[in-house]
Amino acid sequence: MSDLVVKPRIRPKLAVVLVYTAAMCMNGLDSTIVNPALFTIAGDFGQPVSAANTVETAFLVALAVGLPVAGWLGDRYGTKRVFLAALSAFTVASAVCGLAPDLVTLVVARTLQGLAGGLLTPVGMTLLFRAFAPHERSKLSKVLIVPTALMPALGPPLGGLLTEHASWHWLFFVNVPVGAVAVAIGAIGLREHVEGADVPFDRTGFWLATPALGLLTYALGFGPSRGWTAPAVLVSAVVGVALLAFAVTHQLRAPQPLLRIRLFADRYYGTASVLAALTAAGLMGVLFVLPLLFQAALGASALDAGLSVFPEAVGLMLASQAVDRLLPRLGPRRLTALALPLAAVVFGALAVPGVAENAWVVRALMFAIGLVLGTAVLTVQLAGFETVAPPDMGQAMGLFQIVRTLGGALGIALCAGVVGGGAHTVGEVDPGPFRTAVWVTAALIALGTLVALRLPATAPGPPPFDDEGDDDDDEGAEAVEAKPAV
Repeated sequence: MSDLVVKPRIRPKLAVVLVYTAAMCMNGLDSTIVNPALFTIAGDFGQPVSAANTVETAFLVALAVGLPVAGWLGDRYGTKRVFLAALSAFTVASAVCGLAPDLVTLVVARTLQGLAGGLLTPVGMTLLFRAFAPHERSKLSKVLIVPTALMPALGPPLGGLLTEHASWHWLFFVNVPVGAVAVAIGAIGLREHVEGADVPFDRTGFWLATPALGLLTYALGFGPSRGWTAPAVLVSAVVGVALLAFAVTHQLRAPQPLLRIRLFADRYYGTASVLAALTAAGLMGVLFVLPLLFQAALGASALDAGLSVFPEAVGLMLASQAVDRLLPRLGPRRLTALALPLAAVVFGALAVPGVAENAWVVRALMFAIGLVLGTAVLTVQLAGFETVAPPDMGQAMGLFQIVRTLGGALGIALCAGVVGGGAHTVGEVDPGPFRTAVWVTAALIALGTLVALRLPATAPGPPPFDDEGDDDDDEGAEAVEAKPAV
């Protein structure tokens, strides 16, 4: 008689996928869903729209502030514990946002949401990448693409729909049941992993890196609209850069740094991080400027302009299928080096005079951007962690998210600077600066082609004697094996 094996009710890998997807969908959706409701929120609370904008600003700045400490917390207290605590805090904060009686309460709750969201992404990806061996990670493209592509794209139309037909409170209430179910599944099915229980907390690094990222995010977000010489923006930028310089110097010298910047010396991880910054800058920049170009050249409404970029999310969804099939055959270097120049060509096509005047051509090109650039982005994300040792995975994920976040913010700021005042001009608008900004994003993507040549040539293969069917017992399993019956 064969051995009796008693396994957990929820398979660990399935639990990781379910909980990660739910949490990242909530986080991705909340980064964009509030935008269409800001006018309504301001009116309900009797506040100007400029004051209501703090609802979104508080979330984005707090999101950046939470990133530096994510890796240390996960290693010190366990990835499962920290992830579920952050997910619980995000869910509770969502409920408080929906019940907020005034703007101050809403902003405070959004700040808590942002802090929790800053922990969720790197710690969640650490859980995901530790659960799957390098040769299995090409399967994760379908998991990674849903929250990072579809949810942010769905945010504005869903936010407008809920605000118009229900109320803006439901923008936050939708998170509560999803978050509660995800916490329950995670509590039962996730495995705990504590990496550095005895590592001391780098207080100096924390007090340098955390405000640096918050101030830089604030300056990059508001510099283009309020002016780079505005006192709040200028001070935030100068102090943020100074603190960042001191933070980097400290991290390189500290014996137990908060952020292990030396991980960038790893050829594949360092290359992937640079590519993450460049692709995030290009993609976020074009998603910012294209709706403005669409309105300037075609006179389209804001809703039409927003819908014109939505096919990009559909292309990204299909990119996960492409990566799953092409990565094992072509390898990360060849696949990325082919996808990035093609993406740059598509970006450039959007800037050709006469293209923006055709709504269906714009939609087709945005679909192509999602498909081609999405293939490159997913490949980079999967290949960059191939040589990262398991003990460093939490730190590596935190650094990767910081670089990508700052890259996206920098891309938007760069495009806004090229556009200048044209984005706010009423009446006749010259589409020229908008097209120039699109060319800038194409150049950023093209530059990534040279960097991609440093990626690994082949996708990781399975380790020797790997048992493909043993997908629930690796990493030390929770299965309890009984003695064979006699």
